[in-house]
Amino acid sequence: MELNLEEALRYAGVPSPPPAELRRETAEVAAGLTAAVTPRWRWRLLSLEHTAEGPYLPELDLLLPGRTAALMLKECAQAALLACTLGAVFDARLRALQARDMARAVLLDGCGSAWVEAGCDAAEEEISGRLPGRFLTDRFSPGYGDLPLSLQPALCGALDAQRTLGLCVTDSCLLTPGKSVTALLGVADRPQMARVRGCRYCSMNQTCQLRKGGKSCGLS
Repeated sequence: MELNLEEALRYAGVPSPPPAELRRETAEVAAGLTAAVTPRWRWRLLSLEHTAEGPYLPELDLLLPGRTAALMLKECAQAALLACTLGAVFDARLRALQARDMARAVLLDGCGSAWVEAGCDAAEEEISGRLPGRFLTDRFSPGYGDLPLSLQPALCGALDAQRTLGLCVTDSCLLTPGKSVTALLGVADRPQMARVRGCRYCSMNQTCQLRKGGKSCGLS
């Protein structure tokens, strides 16, 4: 598992190409983070049914509404739920650094985003390895496309994420600790193409700071 430094720089809003000194400093921050904090994850494989209202997870009695889930899962008979977090340790490190060096804290925040994504990638590899001969869709999360954030409590509950990962959902359906991700992946019998990736499907389409700067998070 490796933190993608280019991704961390993008998350931190650093112009490309980054100044050499800023890249060196980000690499130092990344090294300190990866030595101190390890992403933790949990996943669960569920059966999937297709209904007129949308994909349905019978074990959870949960409908996945909207166009995003329908497109991503249309060839799938199962779905994997995934939660990954850097935990409260990261949040504490970030708060401490914000109190004494805000510029370096911005770099740490970007590194944290890249590190939790690295954890999701590792979890996805684990899922794939447990399902030989099966093929995964791209992972997608509540808040992406038209998949509502209101699904967060159900997904975290299905994974027992509060007990196993210390991962909670606020009243506004945001995840805490901050560097945490929930996602779904479809499981199919044949290779899956990327179907709905890109800025126009994202719920942050109008507010994303990367997009305002003419960039993307690299998912297009």
